[in-house]
Parts: sequence; structure tokens; C-alpha cells
Amino acid sequence: MANAPKPTPAKKESSASASNLFATLVIPICILIGVTLFIFVLGKPSNFNVPEDVAKANSSLSLAFYNDDTHSFLPHPGNYGGMAFKGGFIVPILIGMLLMVFVFSIERLIVIGKATGKGNLEGFVKKIQSFLSTGNIQAAMAECDKQEGSVANVIKSGLKKYSEVEVDTNLDVEQSIVAIQKDIEEATALEMPMLEQNLTVIATLVSVGTLTGLLGTVTGMIKAFGGLANSGAPDQAALATGISEALINTATGISTSTFAIIMYNILTSKIDKLTYAIDEAGFSIIQTYASTHK
Repeated sequence: MANAPKPTPAKKESSASASNLFATLVIPICILIGVTLFIFVLGKPSNFNVPEDVAKANSSLSLAFYNDDTHSFLPHPGNYGGMAFKGGFIVPILIGMLLMVFVFSIERLIVIGKATGKGNLEGFVKKIQSFLSTGNIQAAMAECDKQEGSVANVIKSGLKKYSEVEVDTNLDVEQSIVAIQKDIEEATALEMPMLEQNLTVIATLVSVGTLTGLLGTVTGMIKAFGGLANSGAPDQAALATGISEALINTATGISTSTFAIIMYNILTSKIDKLTYAIDEAGFSIIQTYASTHK
């Protein structure tokens, strides 16, 4: 078809492959960064009440590598890094998930920003409608070239088809309208799906973040009750460590899910705005053709 040149699908497939590769690399890298932060930042000996003689005898950069029982070292009062380190092995996974939400959100904002184009989207649609009302199709197409982005590409495709069917004597008005509408739908199908790429990752992290935090809560409570189960006096250190681990994992999991929900809603709202702009401009193109070719 004239309105769907062969190189375009190849370009879209290449973009999709690049996006998939991006997601494949980001996930393990974020987990690795989370583990690194957990060990070397949260686990710094300076975050804990480590006796001077032990600190001098041990040159480790992290409490995770100490030969002593790390559970005997309590965080300094108000030291949230040390508290988070006491949350256990699930904390770095949650930190990695939080980083994933941040990275994928930034990546999607950049992609959506490019799809929006250079100028104000609402102003662009109004300009297109103004040119259509005066029958100046060429000026409308030139405005699309200035705007750039996915929205402008879809509208320009519809305007090109408008010009083509206008000089095609083999089509009646209804056939021409159907051709314009079909062209806009095909162009939208090529441009818009890429905007939702990787949104599924953010949506998944909404649930996975909460469930992982809950898992950390359960493991912490198991340790807490283990401290109570000792014969004789309860092990207060084990009890405090278990409760601390449970609460830290709960807080981190909820924070990850909350951030993911907020960013998912923001991104879907922006995509809906682009879709609405395409629908509005496409409707104006069809209505203009119908009213001027009765």
C-alpha cells in the first residue's frame, strides 16, 4: 500500500528489539546495583555500634564480610542505613525493584516526550484544525513536519491520504472517507504500540513489590518468633532483629509498589492524551473531507 512503505515495519521491529534488549539488561543491572548498595552503603561498619577493637582487627568495607556475628552489632540510633541493612537479604532485591521502576519510568517519559513532538500538543491539534477549516492541506502537512513525533506522523499520514483520495476519481465520498480512516488507523497501529512497551514491567512491579515485601515481613516474623521460642528468657536481640527485618521489608515493598502505581498512572495518562489528540485530529480530517465533498 502507498501509505505503508516497507521500511516502516522493519524500523518498528528494530525499535521493539532495542526496547526488549533494554529491558533484558536493565533488570539484572538494577538487582546488581541493589545488592552493591546493600553491602557497601547500608552495611558500612560506621552505621553500626561496632567495637573499636573489632573494627581495627577487621578491614572489611561492609558488615556483611565481618567474621563476627553481624547480628550482635546494632545500628546507631536513627541510622536508617544500618536499619535497612538489618532487613535481611530481601532488601537488596526490593532496592533493585525500586531502581527498575525509576529507570523504566524515565525511559518511558523520554519515549513519550519524543512521540509528543517539539511543540505544545493541544496547540498543534488546534493549528491542524484551523488549516483544515480553510482547506489548506499543504500547510497542515508542513505543520506536522515542524511538530515531528508519532502524533504528527499519524496525522500527516491521514493528510496525505486526504490529498490522494481527493484526486482519485474512482472513489466516491464514502469510499474516500473509509480510505482516510483506514490509513489513520494503520499509521496509529504502527506508531502507538511502542509507547506502551515496558509499561508491563512497571505494572508487574506494582504487585511483585508488595508480595516481595510481604515475603520479607514473613521471614522477619519467623525470626522474631524464633527468638521468643527459646527456653527460658526470650532472646531480645533476636526478637528485635526479626521485628526490624519484618517492618523494613514491609516499608520498602510498599514504597516500591506505591512509586510504581504513581508512575504507571502518569505514563498511561500521557499515552491516553496522545491517543485523544490523534482521534481528535483524525476526526477533524474526516469531517472536513465529508463536509467539503458532499
